Amino acid sequence: MKNGVFLLAFWCVLFTACSDDSPTETFDPVEGFTLGSMTDSRDGQTYKTVTIGSQTWMAENLNFAYTGVAFYNGAYASDSTSWCYYNAKSNCDIYGRLYTWSAAMDSAGIVSQKNGAVACGVGSMCKPNSPHRGICPEGWHVPTQSEFDALYKMIGGKSTAGTKLKSISGWDDEKNGIDAFGFGLLPAGFRYDGGQYMGIGEKVALWSTSEYGAGAAYVQLFYNVGEYADPVMFSKAEGASLRCIKDNE
Repeated sequence: MKNGVFLLAFWCVLFTACSDDSPTETFDPVEGFTLGSMTDSRDGQTYKTVTIGSQTWMAENLNFAYTGVAFYNGAYASDSTSWCYYNAKSNCDIYGRLYTWSAAMDSAGIVSQKNGAVACGVGSMCKPNSPHRGICPEGWHVPTQSEFDALYKMIGGKSTAGTKLKSISGWDDEKNGIDAFGFGLLPAGFRYDGGQYMGIGEKVALWSTSEYGAGAAYVQLFYNVGEYADPVMFSKAEGASLRCIKDNE
C-alpha cells in the first residue's frame, strides 16, 4: 500500500475509529449456522460453505488460478495477477490465492464478458454489476461492503467479528478465534504491489467490490491481535484474499 492509502490503512489498524460500531450499539446475533459445500465446475475444487442468517458464504478463501493476464503497476511487472504466498502451492492449498482487485473483479473479462464490460481496474472508477460475479464460480459473486456490514450485524457487530469469524487454530501467538459461525477465517497474509509478501499467520484481507477512489478499494482486515473486523482501503494493485458470497435465489 502506498502514500495516503497506506497511511489511512495504518491509522485504521491502530485505532478502531474506522469502525461504525457505536460503543452503545447492540445487535441481536442470529442463532446457529448451516454448513455445506460446493464444487467449482471450472477446476473441480470443492469448498466448504456456511449459511449465516440470510447469507451463504464460502467458508474458505477462493483458490481459482486466474492466469493469462499480466500485471504492471508502472514500476513492477509480473506474469500473473494472482499468486500463492511466497509462490508456494502449499500456501494456496491452505489459504487460497492472493488477487489484485482487478483480478478479483475479472476486469479482463476472462470469466465473464459482463465483468470486463465495466472495466473495474487500477486507476479508474467503475460501476460494478449487481451482483458482480468477478472470478467467483457461477451463482456466486464478490461481496460488497454492505454485505460484509450485514454479516457483522448478524453476528453481533464489527467489534467482536474477528474473534467470532477467525479459525480456532493457525494464528500466531495463539491469538486464534472461536469460529462461532463456521466461517473458518485463516491468516493468509497479503502481497504488496512490488511483489513482497507480508502477514501470513498474523493478518488476512478480504476484497470487496466497493471502491475508494480510482486507486483503492475496501478490504476487510482481520488481525491476530484484535477481536474486531476492520474495513480499510487497500491499493487495487495489492494482492488480497477473496471470499465469495452466493447470489440470492
